Amino acid sequence: MRAEGAQHIANALRTNTTLTTLNLRWNQLGDEGAQHIAHALRTNTFLRYVYRIMDHQNGRTLFCSMQNICRRLNQILSTYQRYQTLTTLDLSSNDIGAKRAQHIANALRTNTTLTTLNLSLNQIDAEGAQHIANALRTNTTLTTLHLTVNRIGAKGAQHIADALRTNTTLTTLNLDRNGIGAEGAQHIADALRTNTTLTTLHLTLNEIGAEGAQHIADAVRTNTILTILNFSYNEIGDEGAQHIADALRTNTTLTTLHLTLNEIGAEGAQHIADALRTNTTLTTLHLTVNEIGAEGAQHIANALRTNTTLTTLNLDRNRIGAEGAQHIANALRTNTTLTTLHLDRNRIGAEGAQHIADALRTNATLTTLNLDRNQLGDEGAQHIANALRTNTTLTTLHLDRNRIGAEGAQHIADALRTNATLTTLHLSLNQIDDEIAQHIADALGRNISVKMV
Repeated sequence: MRAEGAQHIANALRTNTTLTTLNLRWNQLGDEGAQHIAHALRTNTFLRYVYRIMDHQNGRTLFCSMQNICRRLNQILSTYQRYQTLTTLDLSSNDIGAKRAQHIANALRTNTTLTTLNLSLNQIDAEGAQHIANALRTNTTLTTLHLTVNRIGAKGAQHIADALRTNTTLTTLNLDRNGIGAEGAQHIADALRTNTTLTTLHLTLNEIGAEGAQHIADAVRTNTILTILNFSYNEIGDEGAQHIADALRTNTTLTTLHLTLNEIGAEGAQHIADALRTNTTLTTLHLTVNEIGAEGAQHIANALRTNTTLTTLNLDRNRIGAEGAQHIANALRTNTTLTTLHLDRNRIGAEGAQHIADALRTNATLTTLNLDRNQLGDEGAQHIANALRTNTTLTTLHLDRNRIGAEGAQHIADALRTNATLTTLHLSLNQIDDEIAQHIADALGRNISVKMV
């Protein structure tokens, strides 16, 4: 669609009273077409979301000549106050640099309706971050800001942190992949000590390391607002895990913690486990793609015996093996709070599956179990199937890519005939032929609750 088509859409928007979402990405609106849409937004009081008004020029996706449009947006948001209805604006992947970020910031200073702004995948550096930060000091409506995959660095993080000290509305901040490092983490941590509104913070892939983890952990000890912290892909190691664990001992508000791919080994897992014994607020813990092994799994399992708040545990890709699976299974026998367990790609094999299956016979709370890519084979499938015959709580089971053949699938099919609680079963990419698939289908005919995925 080009400018003429945009004009037709704009004409309709002037009188339309029901449209709430408009998606015009992958078009060739150009400046003229964007101007038609912008003018229509002045009079359309029902449009709540404009999602990626995008152009396609010079072989790249651009926001319709961004500099001009940002200026128009600034004019609309500041001049036509009685028509301000825009609440969510997605400007991701639009080659926005410091100058264009300044135009957006200028609009934010006076805008009183925008609550969510996505500036991910742009070229915003420290200078651009400063412009956005300056706007946050006076803006009183923005609650969610995404700056993922930009290049604000430590200096840009400092600007954002300075704004957080006085801003009283922002609740979600995403700074993933911005290279802020330990220094930038320290600036953010300092802001967390006084900020009273931020509840969700994403700092994935920022090269923060153990030193940066210590800065954030020190702030989390006393912060009483933050509930979700994503600290994945930051190479914090066992030392960083210890800092985070120390914070968990005193923090009383954090409910979700992401520590995926952080080079955490058995020692780091022990630190986290020790904290879980006394922590009473954390409900979701992600330790995906670390190196805790069987020993680390034992530490976590020991904590699960006494912890009464954790409901979701993700240990995908940690090489816990059959021995680690046994430790986790032993904990499941007495744990009464865990509802979701992920053990994807842990090489537990048929022996590990037997340990988990034995636990499923007595566990009364687990509803979701992921055992994808664990080399269970037919023997492992039989163990799980035997448990399904008596288990009355599991509703979702993942067994994708487990080298399950005709024999194992038959055991699963037989179990489905009597199991009355399983509703979702994943068996993709196994070695199940048409005949056995028919057996499973027959079982599903008798058990109308199960959905095959």
